[in-house]
Amino acid sequence: MSIFQPVRGTHDQLPDAFRDHKRVTDTARDISARYGFREMTPPMLEFTQVFSRTMGETSDVVTKEMYTFADRSGEEQISLRPEFTAGICRAFVSNALYDQAPFKAFVTGPLFRYERPQRGRQRQFHQIDLEILGVPGTAADIEVLAVGQHILEELGVAGDVTLKLNTLGDPESRATYREKLIAYLQPFQAELSEDSRERLHRNPLRVFDSKSERDQEIVAGAPLLKDHLNDYSKAFFDEVCKGLTRLDIAFTLDPGLVRGLDYYTHTAFEFVTETLGAQGAVLAGGRYDGLIEQLGGRPTPGIGWAGGVERLAMMAGEAPPAQRPVALIPLGASADAFTQILARDLRKAGYVVELGYSGNMKRRLNRANKAGAAAAVIIGDDELAKDVATVRDMDSGEQREEPVAALMEFLAPYR
Repeated sequence: MSIFQPVRGTHDQLPDAFRDHKRVTDTARDISARYGFREMTPPMLEFTQVFSRTMGETSDVVTKEMYTFADRSGEEQISLRPEFTAGICRAFVSNALYDQAPFKAFVTGPLFRYERPQRGRQRQFHQIDLEILGVPGTAADIEVLAVGQHILEELGVAGDVTLKLNTLGDPESRATYREKLIAYLQPFQAELSEDSRERLHRNPLRVFDSKSERDQEIVAGAPLLKDHLNDYSKAFFDEVCKGLTRLDIAFTLDPGLVRGLDYYTHTAFEFVTETLGAQGAVLAGGRYDGLIEQLGGRPTPGIGWAGGVERLAMMAGEAPPAQRPVALIPLGASADAFTQILARDLRKAGYVVELGYSGNMKRRLNRANKAGAAAAVIIGDDELAKDVATVRDMDSGEQREEPVAALMEFLAPYR
């Protein structure tokens, strides 16, 4: 182990990679705001029960992936957040935001899960997240899917993504189906993986999520939830499908899509791609009408999704280059003082400015080139005496003298 290497499953976001990352978050932030979502963020640390109550004691995230530890007092178990939804719902209850329903939140930031690092999956990763709390009807389902589709279109990746859609029904439908599924799986209990045997009676739908090939062979013949929905659940899902069709959002029905967490009801969905290898889901979520009750709050319906920033950035490719700077190259003590004032004024006017701190003019011009400067403004004693500056176009190499008073206007094409 070397302390000069990042911890396994984490990486340094250097400026070029960060620009790609920022393009995703800025696009999502802008699109979400157009739909009336307001940005917030819950803490990175929560009491472990916030996640174990909501995500399910048997979920892989809780049992295998969370970073959990005792706080310094030794009295409480604390976890680094592995997802946003539970923390947002906890904040909704803690701050008694019931009167703000519909509460529409956009969040972005780092999350933490102990997983085997691979392309598109790290132990510290970043997500964009969208939630609507307090809306029981299908309008919220349709809207969050529309926002997700809009973001993918704006990033230029919608053509490489398929929306997979399913319904998990209401609690009544789930209870009926649960008994049918357990009855089907029971004869195969000895053949199921250890994880699936543990889930068989607690949450049998999770067997559909199993990575075991034998488990997948077994569930391939299992009864499907869509065949055990009550009239209300069927009508609810039908209205969601009609709303998406109305908005020209294409989707594929996937009756095996159950999502990995225990709190989902009704609509479940994933935007998936084949361009990233094994890590196919780039944006996924669903409805969770009982989640806030599980936290001890008043019954409050909710729906939302989360998208992987790293995966979306890989799909979107290199972000447009940042604004090219103007390099100021002072030559002499008097010019140093003058260019400090000039740099301030240019920056206030919206220019990106690089100051050449030291070295002869050749070195400073080389640094300006490395910084990608569009123009260099050279000011020495001769220029100061004439109240002018020498401006060099860094692409063509052409240069000319301009009066200092007209410099701001002359540089306008370089902003």
